[in-house]
Amino acid sequence: MLTDYDLHLLGEGRHWKSYEKLGAQLHVAEGVAGVNFSVWAPNAEAVSIVGDFNGWDGQRHAMQKRIPSGIWELFVPGIGAGTLYKYRVKADGSVSDRADPYGFGAEVPPRTASKVVDLASYSWRDEEWMAQRAARNSLSAPMSIYEVHLGSWRRPGNTPHRWLTYAEIERELVPYCQEMGFTHVEFLPPSEHPLSASWGYQTIGLFAATSRFGSPEDLMALIDALHRAGIGVIIDWVPAHFPRDAHGLRRFDGTALYEHEDPRKGEHPDWGTLIFNYGRNEVANYLVSSALFWLDRYHVDGLRVDAVASMLYLDYSRKDGEWVPNCHGGRENLEAIEFVKSFNIQVHEHHPGVLTIAEESTAWAGVSRPTYVGGLGFSLKWNMGWMNDTLRYMRHDPVHRKYHHDELTFSLIYAFHENFVLPFSHDEVVHGKGSLLDQMPGDIWQKFANLRLLYAYMWCHPGKKLLFMGGEFGQWQEWNFDESLHWHLLAGESHRGLSRAVADLNNLVQREPALHELDFDGRGFEWIDCHNWQDSVLAFVRRGSNSRDALVVCCNFTPVLRQGYRLGVPAAGSYEEVFNSDSAWYGGSNAGNGSGLQSSPVPHHGREHSLSLTLPPLAVVVLKQR
Repeated sequence: MLTDYDLHLLGEGRHWKSYEKLGAQLHVAEGVAGVNFSVWAPNAEAVSIVGDFNGWDGQRHAMQKRIPSGIWELFVPGIGAGTLYKYRVKADGSVSDRADPYGFGAEVPPRTASKVVDLASYSWRDEEWMAQRAARNSLSAPMSIYEVHLGSWRRPGNTPHRWLTYAEIERELVPYCQEMGFTHVEFLPPSEHPLSASWGYQTIGLFAATSRFGSPEDLMALIDALHRAGIGVIIDWVPAHFPRDAHGLRRFDGTALYEHEDPRKGEHPDWGTLIFNYGRNEVANYLVSSALFWLDRYHVDGLRVDAVASMLYLDYSRKDGEWVPNCHGGRENLEAIEFVKSFNIQVHEHHPGVLTIAEESTAWAGVSRPTYVGGLGFSLKWNMGWMNDTLRYMRHDPVHRKYHHDELTFSLIYAFHENFVLPFSHDEVVHGKGSLLDQMPGDIWQKFANLRLLYAYMWCHPGKKLLFMGGEFGQWQEWNFDESLHWHLLAGESHRGLSRAVADLNNLVQREPALHELDFDGRGFEWIDCHNWQDSVLAFVRRGSNSRDALVVCCNFTPVLRQGYRLGVPAAGSYEEVFNSDSAWYGGSNAGNGSGLQSSPVPHHGREHSLSLTLPPLAVVVLKQR
């Protein structure tokens, strides 16, 4: 199947659809149906295919090496989808059985064989979504992302140790996301991984959907159903590292083929994993092709790239002497930077309207700026600084918050330097941190009030939103990948109220242009008062492209009810309360401004007109001019 031109492109690292040629390809040769196998292993002494079709006998199907490309190839007639196989690689005097780097399916772990898959058999029904995707994923569109771990979102009540299948998840997750008003879901890595405790971030098969929950067609059906419900699908994609498992990529052909030979460049000390050699053409091609594969074959709408900082810096989490400087003596990983730029260029060129999102935790400039102006080319970047500062502030007892006011206001100094996502992800509710609800100070009522306050402030702050599952109804315990979320808590009124608040915030963001159109433009935000540290109150205006869509947002970060609070407003007129996190419907005390407010010609906050409003305790009120 592989032509000389294919081999030329692979050698150059520009065969962007190499997934159409490498791996196990269903093929008809001279009228005979079978599978064409091909694998890159240039330094192997011999490679053969073993599987359930030949009794796992390495003597029966020896592959032929294409010189000088180092790709081994063999057509095996009479086998088809469902066949289990591995590559038996002889190298450096030893023999090992390896999963296919381009395998499109795999056995359910802990079994490790690859599986021949027919990816063309599924009939998609999401034509309308795909035609409108660019508009739905626009940076000016509302975006509220629900981050989901497929293995622990929900489990069958009578068999809690069994995973839901993709089909069962489809029946429950799709209507739930619609009910809650999320515009997108983001799946923790759905690619095949041997260790469930890695949550998918230590991937073996970058082209294989995990078989834990069903077949590739079942995952396609789940994505298809989400699209037909108007919900986008983002997946976590992990080109930053790979595990050392013996059936994986480690020293695949007896040499450091995918990784670096030097452990100072090729190993992650934090995670015990290996780092891809981004400067090797075939490796960079493998990774970019994997990204394009998920967009092409699974209709994925966005890729969230994990641990980007670990790729960009040669000294990431390393001490002096534990890393190798680049050719200029610096700490930047020049090969990784070029790979990241190439990835973004190819994704946006081949799939316009698809989002690329960076989890990048440093102040690297231009992460979400185009490559042609010197940026890395991502669509969006997680705002880790905002997340850390805001959570730190919210953990303070309200009586002390006035001494930490700058932790809230600092984010607006840099809010428009990048296209930011505001994330409360899985990382904030693991490793002893506790759940978001449990991190809030005060008694039970104040914990719920604080969390509603936090979410309302977040949803009104410039930037797109991301919330990890369980946070929307206030799970008490931190996330456990090996059990279901605690859905029984929704029997409690406080948890139901919090869930209603999140749903209403999602709907508010979708309904009000001021909360999404100019998320990345300074024209969409204006302080009314950022200086009232004594009362721990913030007030600001959010605007859309039409000035009539302006909203006034006032946040009270103390449990003090403030009546007759004077607030300058952008224009004279009557104002109605379009959201109040203290509503009794959400479990609050129901203090507010239900009948509306009329401005007075009383100058305040540098404005000619102002309101006298009721500011509820530990709450956000959102006002709109009638």
